[in-house]
Amino acid sequence: MIGRLTGILAEKNPPQIVLDVNGVGYELDVPMSTFYNLPAAGEKTKLLTHFAVREDGHFLYGFLTEAERFAFRQLLKVSGIGARTALSVLSGMSVNDLSAAVAQQELGRLIKIPGIGKKTASQIVLDLRGKMGNYVAENLFTEDEPVKSVFPALEDALLALGALGYSQKEVDRIKPKLKKLPEMSADEYIKQGLGFLLKK
Repeated sequence: MIGRLTGILAEKNPPQIVLDVNGVGYELDVPMSTFYNLPAAGEKTKLLTHFAVREDGHFLYGFLTEAERFAFRQLLKVSGIGARTALSVLSGMSVNDLSAAVAQQELGRLIKIPGIGKKTASQIVLDLRGKMGNYVAENLFTEDEPVKSVFPALEDALLALGALGYSQKEVDRIKPKLKKLPEMSADEYIKQGLGFLLKK
């Protein structure tokens, strides 16, 4: 699985870009929120990625922030939402705005996005309610936080701990301790995290 890429931005043809990584050109689809903040072609950049395998091919999606990738992955879990629609949502509103719209059940804000009707907007609110706000509101992922400030593996580990049943408060308690550790795999972060959680 490809989790992130660092290379030279070779082409910019929204919503697709080409990132040259040691001579290999990776085609990535990105939301406009990421596209507008990319450097000029020819400059070095780092992107978090989501790799998808479908019957019609293999696809890479790129994001400048962890908040965007987190929101994208949550949107993919919504019934009836595919990658293109998820990208449209993130191109039409920020992650914080999406989180607020879901929390406040403001369908009107979602319907303003091209391709999002009332039925889809209702499904987004239904499926994401309680899943977006906790992480974004508690600043686990912030839109203006550089990718390098939090290791991608740590992000996955924190989400996994939450999925194991630990509360947001418990995860927040051990987060600073995990961030102080040397960079490691998600599995190692989970093991360390469980150790911290068991120490009351």
